[in-house]
Amino acid sequence: MEIIFKGKNLDLTPALKAYAEKKVRKIQKFFENEIVGAQVVFGVEKGLHTVDITVQVNGLLLKGEETTGDMYASIDSAVDNIERQIRKYKTRINRKLRQLGTRLVDAAFAHGDEEEDLAEPQIVKTKRFAIKPMSVEEAIMQMDLLGHDFFVFSNAETEEVNVVYRRRDGNYGLIEPEF
Repeated sequence: MEIIFKGKNLDLTPALKAYAEKKVRKIQKFFENEIVGAQVVFGVEKGLHTVDITVQVNGLLLKGEETTGDMYASIDSAVDNIERQIRKYKTRINRKLRQLGTRLVDAAFAHGDEEEDLAEPQIVKTKRFAIKPMSVEEAIMQMDLLGHDFFVFSNAETEEVNVVYRRRDGNYGLIEPEF
């Protein structure tokens, strides 16, 4: 597994990289298939230490971010966030398998990030990602797993790009654009 380290407003020490690598590699125990790659972004701003970890496993994208007063504590918390996502994901998959009585084969996911700007709204981040086919239920599961309010995906049934979103009443909506 390749791990990419990036630093914002700090010099990355070998000890910090080694600690983060050890913690990120710990995530491999949750998967039969090998992790494709990981990225760890360290940042320091106004005395706060932020760690943003993104791990990709066969199309499943897991993200953990934490800001604390200590860089090592931020790493621990970010990895804990990812492990919590993995447990939640596996619980949902197992529940779904029991309900369907079938076996799930390689569900692949991607997500987009949202960022807010309280001043005049601007596009502050553009993200490009591969969209892989999945069912509407899998897309909803991935959206909930990531804690997002919407999720863009390729519908495996219609082979069209769709968007699922969370409605204010707690239900879900599905957007099926017509070109």
